[in-house]
Amino acid sequence: MFETVDNIIKRDPAAWSRLQVILTYPGFRALKAYRLAHRLWNNHHLLMAEIISNWSRKRTGIDIHPGATIGERLFIDHGIGVVIGETAVIGNDVTILHGVTLGSRREVDGKRHPTVGDNVFIGTNALILGNITINNDAKVGAGAVVLKDVPENATAVGNPARILKQKEE
Repeated sequence: MFETVDNIIKRDPAAWSRLQVILTYPGFRALKAYRLAHRLWNNHHLLMAEIISNWSRKRTGIDIHPGATIGERLFIDHGIGVVIGETAVIGNDVTILHGVTLGSRREVDGKRHPTVGDNVFIGTNALILGNITINNDAKVGAGAVVLKDVPENATAVGNPARILKQKEE
C-alpha cells in the first residue's frame, strides 16, 4: 500500500503526504476497492465482487471491473470518468488521467480490452479501444482515440491516433 502511495507522491506535485493521498485521492481509494473485488472475483465470489466494484464507482467516479488485471503502483490522477474493462491488463507504474476509457470495440468472446505495458502515460479523455497493446514506455495524448497497437517508446495522438514520435533507445 505505501509503495503505491509513495509513488503517487513522487508523480503528483499536489500530493504532500501519505495521509493526504490515502484519505483524499479517489484513484487510490478505487484501486484499494478494486484489489478486494479482484480477489473475490478470482475466488468465484462474482456477485460480491460486482457489489464492491459498483459501490466504489459510485464513491469515486472510477469504474474498474473486478476481472481486470492491474499491476503495481498504478496512479489514476483525478480519476472521474475512468473506465477499465473486464479483460483489460495494465502493467506497472502506469499513469492514467481523468476521463480515460480502456474499453472494447465490439462484443467478442475472450480478450476484448486493451493491454497496457509498464511505464505508460495515458492523457485526459483518451479512448483506448479493443484488444490492442500499448507497449512499454509509450504515451497516449489527451483526447486520442487509439484503435491500433502503440509501439514501445512511442507517442500516439489524434483521432484516430497516429504515432507522433518514437524515441530511440
